[in-house]
Amino acid sequence: MKVLLVCMYHPELVRGGSQQIAYETFEGLKNIEGVEPFLLASADHNTPAMFKSGARITGFDGRENESLFLSQGYDYVWQKCPSIHLAQAYKEFLERLRPDVVHFHHYMTYGIDYLTLTRKVLPDAKIVFTAHEFLSICALSGHMRRTDGSLCDRASAVRCHQCIPSLPPEHYFMRELWMKTHLATVDVFTTPSRFMVSHYANWGLDPAKFVHVTNGMQANTKAIETLQGKRNRFGFFGQMVDVKGLHVLLQAVGLLRAQGFTDFTVEVNGDNIAFASPECRAEIEAFVVAEEALPADARNVVFNGSYHHDQLRARMARVDWVVVPSIWWEVFCLVISEAWSFGRPVIASNVGGPAERVTEGKDGLLFELGDARALADTMRRACTEEGLWKNLAQGITKPASREEMVQGFMQIYTGKVLAAT
Repeated sequence: MKVLLVCMYHPELVRGGSQQIAYETFEGLKNIEGVEPFLLASADHNTPAMFKSGARITGFDGRENESLFLSQGYDYVWQKCPSIHLAQAYKEFLERLRPDVVHFHHYMTYGIDYLTLTRKVLPDAKIVFTAHEFLSICALSGHMRRTDGSLCDRASAVRCHQCIPSLPPEHYFMRELWMKTHLATVDVFTTPSRFMVSHYANWGLDPAKFVHVTNGMQANTKAIETLQGKRNRFGFFGQMVDVKGLHVLLQAVGLLRAQGFTDFTVEVNGDNIAFASPECRAEIEAFVVAEEALPADARNVVFNGSYHHDQLRARMARVDWVVVPSIWWEVFCLVISEAWSFGRPVIASNVGGPAERVTEGKDGLLFELGDARALADTMRRACTEEGLWKNLAQGITKPASREEMVQGFMQIYTGKVLAAT
């Protein structure tokens, strides 16, 4: 069985949850007898060095069965790539490979219409689509979050126009038809969190075509050192973009300082600030400048920059708590699994994936989404409540492994799972 995994960006070029899960699946499938996996990951203007004159699909770093789709001129309004030459290259790629399964972990940088193109080229192949957010439903980056910061639970022509008034309601009516037409070619949808299914069902997709497959990651086999002393070290891991809520965490730091509480540290591990809005980027960068202007012994926040997966253990060893201050639904949040794999309790926003995964008072703490004051209060409690960290650390359940995730996908590929579970 040949399985082609299609993902937005290669995780070694642009870090992100969907591409990391696609790559974990690719690596895991290599260990399944009778399966030959292939990876097609995209690159765009954010990685100009990857482009070669005249190339459209090329190999990546000399690695077997790993290829790059060199996306250009992508239309983010209609979620399509207008280049006929790229579509032709993708068609020829499919014809040469002839996969039995094409598993999309994203269509951005390719186009939603590449689902239909795949069906036309490979009428007998099984098409699987994993939804890592709500981009098909929501024109505002798939986050289902209004411009005023509140969460949205339903899309409509009028509501979407209110969110993005530069386009008329009729545009969103046509956008929905466009999306659903191409999604109709998908045989099975998967979601990493169960709550996502209701959003897609309310939008009009058949819930019987959805299967819950939790995200898994390579098992951590090397134990991390048990920390001693105060539990006052917090860590942020992820992308420095608006919806990940780093600015909420920094606001909480400011509130704690204003209250005279400074016996704590926050280590920020992340990158991709270039993808943040100008307002969010300016707020984070202003905080960095102000923090670096303080005397070394007066700083509460350390900015460590980006990191590779093999550096994660060392960075987790420097913190007691992992903070997930996301301000959107955060459908799964892989960093929660990473934190738990190293025995670190999580402090997370109280909606979506984190709320589905984290049990308050058992393996982590939840606070009101987007509320910096609530986060500050929770951080202070984490630092000062005797025995809290130990109780939560003992309540952590080992997260799903890569092998468990791959077995879930294999049941879909082989037709053993046909309906929502």
